[in-house]
Amino acid sequence: MQSLTLNPLKTACQHLDRLAGWSWDIPLRLFLAWEFFESGLEKWHGENWFEQIHGNFPFPFDQFSAGFDWQVSMWAELIAPLLLLLGLGTRLASAALVVVTVVAIAAVHWPAQWSTLGELAQGYSITDHGFGNYKLPLIYLVALLPLVLKGAGKLSVDGLLRKAPRPAP
Repeated sequence: MQSLTLNPLKTACQHLDRLAGWSWDIPLRLFLAWEFFESGLEKWHGENWFEQIHGNFPFPFDQFSAGFDWQVSMWAELIAPLLLLLGLGTRLASAALVVVTVVAIAAVHWPAQWSTLGELAQGYSITDHGFGNYKLPLIYLVALLPLVLKGAGKLSVDGLLRKAPRPAP
Protein backbone atom coordinates (compact mmCIF):
# COMPACT_ATOMS: atom_id res chain seq x y z
CA MET A 1 0.00 0.00 0.00
CA GLN A 2 2.84 2.37 0.83
CA SER A 3 4.46 1.88 -2.60
CA LEU A 4 1.26 3.06 -4.28
CA THR A 5 1.37 6.37 -2.42
CA LEU A 6 5.11 6.87 -3.02
CA ASN A 7 4.93 6.17 -6.77
CA PRO A 8 3.03 9.36 -7.69
CA LEU A 9 5.28 11.34 -5.38
CA LYS A 10 8.39 9.79 -6.92
CA THR A 11 7.07 10.48 -10.43
CA ALA A 12 6.27 14.09 -9.53
CA CYS A 13 9.75 14.55 -8.09
CA GLN A 14 11.34 13.10 -11.23
CA HIS A 15 9.38 15.58 -13.39
CA LEU A 16 10.45 18.43 -11.13
CA ASP A 17 14.07 17.28 -11.35
CA ARG A 18 13.94 17.37 -15.17
CA LEU A 19 12.31 20.80 -15.11
CA ALA A 20 14.86 22.10 -12.60
CA GLY A 21 17.73 21.43 -15.01
CA TRP A 22 16.15 23.92 -17.38
CA SER A 23 14.74 26.53 -15.07
CA TRP A 24 15.87 26.30 -11.42
CA ASP A 25 17.75 29.61 -11.69
CA ILE A 26 15.17 31.70 -13.53
CA PRO A 27 13.28 32.97 -10.46
CA LEU A 28 16.56 33.96 -8.80
CA ARG A 29 17.86 35.68 -11.91
CA LEU A 30 14.60 37.60 -12.43
CA PHE A 31 14.33 38.64 -8.78
CA LEU A 32 17.94 39.76 -8.49
CA ALA A 33 17.98 41.49 -11.88
CA TRP A 34 14.92 43.53 -10.93
CA GLU A 35 16.24 44.51 -7.51
CA PHE A 36 19.73 45.49 -8.60
CA PHE A 37 18.68 47.20 -11.84
CA GLU A 38 16.19 49.29 -9.88
CA SER A 39 19.02 50.35 -7.54
CA GLY A 40 21.24 51.17 -10.51
CA LEU A 41 18.51 53.33 -12.05
CA GLU A 42 18.11 55.21 -8.77
CA LYS A 43 21.83 55.99 -8.87
CA TRP A 44 21.61 56.94 -12.58
CA HIS A 45 18.87 59.48 -11.86
CA GLY A 46 20.05 60.52 -8.41
CA GLU A 47 22.76 62.51 -6.72
CA ASN A 48 25.97 60.92 -5.46
CA TRP A 49 25.43 60.40 -1.72
CA PHE A 50 28.54 58.24 -1.32
CA GLU A 51 30.45 61.32 -0.06
CA GLN A 52 28.54 61.11 3.25
CA ILE A 53 29.33 57.42 3.84
CA HIS A 54 32.62 56.93 2.01
CA GLY A 55 34.53 56.67 5.28
CA ASN A 56 32.57 53.46 6.00
CA PHE A 57 33.65 51.75 2.79
CA PRO A 58 35.87 48.69 3.36
CA PHE A 59 39.36 48.42 1.91
CA PRO A 60 40.19 48.76 -0.98
CA PHE A 61 37.06 50.72 -1.95
CA ASP A 62 37.82 53.42 0.61
CA GLN A 63 41.02 54.15 -1.35
CA PHE A 64 39.09 55.39 -4.40
CA SER A 65 37.11 58.58 -4.69
CA ALA A 66 33.43 58.57 -3.79
CA GLY A 67 32.66 59.58 -7.38
CA PHE A 68 34.56 56.62 -8.79
CA ASP A 69 32.87 54.21 -6.37
CA TRP A 70 29.49 55.71 -7.29
CA GLN A 71 30.14 55.12 -10.99
CA VAL A 72 31.41 51.56 -10.46
CA SER A 73 28.44 50.72 -8.25
CA MET A 74 25.94 52.27 -10.66
CA TRP A 75 27.33 50.52 -13.73
CA ALA A 76 27.62 47.19 -11.92
CA GLU A 77 23.97 47.54 -10.87
CA LEU A 78 22.93 48.34 -14.46
CA ILE A 79 25.04 45.88 -16.47
CA ALA A 80 25.19 42.81 -14.19
CA PRO A 81 21.37 42.56 -13.95
CA LEU A 82 21.09 42.60 -17.73
CA LEU A 83 23.63 39.77 -17.85
CA LEU A 84 21.57 37.89 -15.25
CA LEU A 85 18.43 38.29 -17.36
CA LEU A 86 20.21 36.78 -20.32
CA GLY A 87 22.03 34.21 -18.25
CA LEU A 88 25.28 35.41 -19.81
CA GLY A 89 28.38 35.38 -17.64
CA THR A 90 26.08 34.54 -14.76
CA ARG A 91 28.82 33.62 -12.30
CA LEU A 92 30.83 36.76 -13.01
CA ALA A 93 27.76 39.02 -12.91
CA SER A 94 26.63 37.43 -9.64
CA ALA A 95 30.10 37.75 -8.12
CA ALA A 96 30.17 41.45 -9.05
CA LEU A 97 26.81 41.94 -7.33
CA VAL A 98 28.11 40.07 -4.26
CA VAL A 99 30.95 42.60 -4.02
CA VAL A 100 28.52 45.53 -4.42
CA THR A 101 26.29 44.04 -1.72
CA VAL A 102 29.11 43.38 0.75
CA VAL A 103 30.32 46.97 0.35
CA ALA A 104 26.74 48.21 0.83
CA ILE A 105 26.35 46.15 4.00
CA ALA A 106 29.63 47.49 5.40
CA ALA A 107 29.02 51.11 4.42
CA VAL A 108 25.27 51.52 4.90
CA HIS A 109 23.46 48.59 6.49
CA TRP A 110 25.75 47.32 9.26
CA PRO A 111 25.14 48.84 12.70
CA ALA A 112 27.56 51.63 13.54
CA GLN A 113 28.01 50.30 17.06
CA TRP A 114 27.10 47.06 18.75
CA SER A 115 28.55 45.31 21.75
CA THR A 116 26.51 42.10 22.01
CA LEU A 117 25.14 39.57 19.56
CA GLY A 118 21.69 40.59 20.74
CA GLU A 119 22.30 44.16 19.61
CA LEU A 120 23.71 42.91 16.31
CA ALA A 121 20.65 40.69 15.82
CA GLN A 122 18.43 43.77 16.11
CA GLY A 123 19.97 44.94 12.84
CA TYR A 124 18.45 41.95 11.06
CA SER A 125 15.52 44.08 9.92
CA ILE A 126 14.34 46.02 6.90
CA THR A 127 14.20 49.41 8.63
CA ASP A 128 16.98 50.96 10.67
CA HIS A 129 16.02 51.78 14.24
CA GLY A 130 19.59 52.54 15.28
CA PHE A 131 20.84 48.97 14.95
CA GLY A 132 21.49 48.75 11.19
CA ASN A 133 19.29 47.09 8.60
CA TYR A 134 21.19 44.31 6.90
CA LYS A 135 18.31 41.84 6.40
CA LEU A 136 17.53 42.66 2.77
CA PRO A 137 21.13 42.75 1.53
CA LEU A 138 21.75 39.47 3.35
CA ILE A 139 18.78 37.97 1.47
CA TYR A 140 20.39 39.19 -1.77
CA LEU A 141 23.68 37.52 -0.84
CA VAL A 142 21.93 34.23 -0.10
CA ALA A 143 20.06 34.44 -3.43
CA LEU A 144 23.28 35.24 -5.33
CA LEU A 145 25.22 32.36 -3.81
CA PRO A 146 23.68 29.54 -5.94
CA LEU A 147 24.29 31.58 -9.09
CA VAL A 148 27.93 32.15 -8.16
CA LEU A 149 28.46 28.49 -7.31
CA LYS A 150 26.46 26.82 -10.07
CA GLY A 151 25.98 29.44 -12.78
CA ALA A 152 22.87 29.57 -14.91
CA GLY A 153 20.76 26.61 -15.93
CA LYS A 154 20.11 25.31 -19.43
CA LEU A 155 17.63 28.07 -20.30
CA SER A 156 20.29 30.76 -20.57
CA VAL A 157 22.95 32.01 -22.95
CA ASP A 158 25.52 30.31 -20.72
CA GLY A 159 23.58 27.04 -21.15
CA LEU A 160 23.50 27.45 -24.92
CA LEU A 161 27.22 28.18 -25.01
CA ARG A 162 27.92 25.03 -22.98
CA LYS A 163 25.99 22.96 -25.54
CA ALA A 164 27.59 24.59 -28.59
CA PRO A 165 29.98 22.32 -30.50
CA ARG A 166 33.63 23.13 -29.90
CA PRO A 167 36.07 23.28 -32.79
CA ALA A 168 38.63 20.48 -32.82
CA PRO A 169 42.17 21.57 -31.83
